[in-house]
Amino acid sequence: MAIQWFPGHMHKARLEMQATLPKVDVLIEVLDARIPYSSENPMLQELRGNKPCLKVLAKSDLADEARTKQWVEFLDQMENVRARAVTTEDIPTIRRLKHTAARMVPHREGRTVTVMVAGIPNVGKSTLINVLAGRKIAKTGNTPAVTKQQQRVPIGDSVTLLDTPGVMWPNVENPNSGYRLAILGSIKETAMDYADIGFFAAKCMAQDFPERLRERYHLEQIPDSELELIEAIGRKRGCLGKHNTVDLDRASRILVTELRSGGMGRLTLETPESMKHERKRTAIAVAEKAERDREKDAKRKKRFRDKQKAARKAREHGR
Repeated sequence: MAIQWFPGHMHKARLEMQATLPKVDVLIEVLDARIPYSSENPMLQELRGNKPCLKVLAKSDLADEARTKQWVEFLDQMENVRARAVTTEDIPTIRRLKHTAARMVPHREGRTVTVMVAGIPNVGKSTLINVLAGRKIAKTGNTPAVTKQQQRVPIGDSVTLLDTPGVMWPNVENPNSGYRLAILGSIKETAMDYADIGFFAAKCMAQDFPERLRERYHLEQIPDSELELIEAIGRKRGCLGKHNTVDLDRASRILVTELRSGGMGRLTLETPESMKHERKRTAIAVAEKAERDREKDAKRKKRFRDKQKAARKAREHGR
């Protein structure tokens, strides 16, 4: 699913972050532990350059423990990057993040360390900010794009936080990432089709977590197709319309909502290994699209030149 959700306030936030980052010592990027790859904003990587970055895998209480450990180890191997997994309830671990961030810039010892907290919408960034500050200074909510502007917050121990709005990037080129972001609520509902997302969720769950589906919906067996699976879920949950047909939108909403809320248990929808394969496929698809666009542009320019040439000949003939 192609995602292009980049409203005006996000563009403004990007420009503000770009202007502020030179004065920032450390960037904390908050990721959703269930989709660390898909919730990682490539625009932030571009903006921060080689600046130290602490990647925080939030909502890890909803993610698979073994896969979270894999992701932390994988991210820790990156240059100038540290990774930590946190849960909302583990307040001591969250509060230690400011010390982890400060140690990433030893040359700033004895001086104030400015830490920018950034991430895509609805990954738990504002909740983390409130715990670090010890008070509610950032708005929280279950809908994306709650924070609208930067806030500067001193949190003690010579650390100052910059809370930034949740920012997507202009074009999510990997379609699988677009679906995962939609499933976990980082995309506004107006920018997505629940039935489309539900079919992707059904495919993903049937492939990787079939036992969860059987347990949750009391299914004797997993149907062969996504459509049949959505219909089976709809019948189990009473999503029936006229002539006993299943309301696919309602059934899809049930599946997506229960997956998002943790009703399916602790799930991580991607691994470092799957990320590598998807990046390769996405790079190939992007290159192929760029080539098609160049060919279209070349044909358009040729048609324009041919029309101009024909017009000149017509004028010369008329003289």
